[in-house]
Amino acid sequence: MFTILIVEDDVKLTQLLRTHIEKYGYTAVAVTEFDQVTEAFTQIRPDLVLMDVNLPRFDGYYWCRQIRKVSTCPILFISARDGTMEQVMALENGADDYIAKPFDYDVVMAKIKSQLRRAYGSYASGKNERTVECAGLVLYPERLTLTLHGTTIELSQKESKLIETLMERSSRIVSRDRLLEKLWDEQHFIDDNTLNVYITRVRKKLAELGIEEAIETVRGAGYMLKPVWRELT
Repeated sequence: MFTILIVEDDVKLTQLLRTHIEKYGYTAVAVTEFDQVTEAFTQIRPDLVLMDVNLPRFDGYYWCRQIRKVSTCPILFISARDGTMEQVMALENGADDYIAKPFDYDVVMAKIKSQLRRAYGSYASGKNERTVECAGLVLYPERLTLTLHGTTIELSQKESKLIETLMERSSRIVSRDRLLEKLWDEQHFIDDNTLNVYITRVRKKLAELGIEEAIETVRGAGYMLKPVWRELT
């Protein structure tokens, strides 16, 4: 039974979302104290968060950043702001998807189910766990963890997809278009700067494992992952 946390200050909309979510067999919990979103998240430990952008006191971007400090669970923004910049800001602040109001509830549920499948889905049903390995660096996509020499770090879903794509084509150039296609189903509102942000995040995560300068920027072509960590053994 998955639990969805709704962070939306429109009471009527919250109730409609709760009704649709529960109709599909999930548990829906709504935040009522909008200055204690992180506390509610920590207490409820949801599997997915639906987050409005316009909230009392602090906006959804702020709360998304706070949640990302403690969790990699899927976060979907729902907002009346439908501009390109708002969607880019959501992704750069750690969101996994963005749904503009007004929306179709069936579309919302489809996106929720898609994110849950990606984060926790069919992989946990007794099948052998999928791993991606490159020169001793091991990625566990279903756990969202990366391991080297017994040290493990956690990744967000987007970070995991990015490093997986680079690991699968180690020592070869991966084009920016290919990375965008892997990371986002809908590329039309994603600009180059957003991909740069995630490349920077992955470089920082690799640095936590003691791996420096492994992702090379190939100007005009894309990026290449070089297994420089072989020298660490």
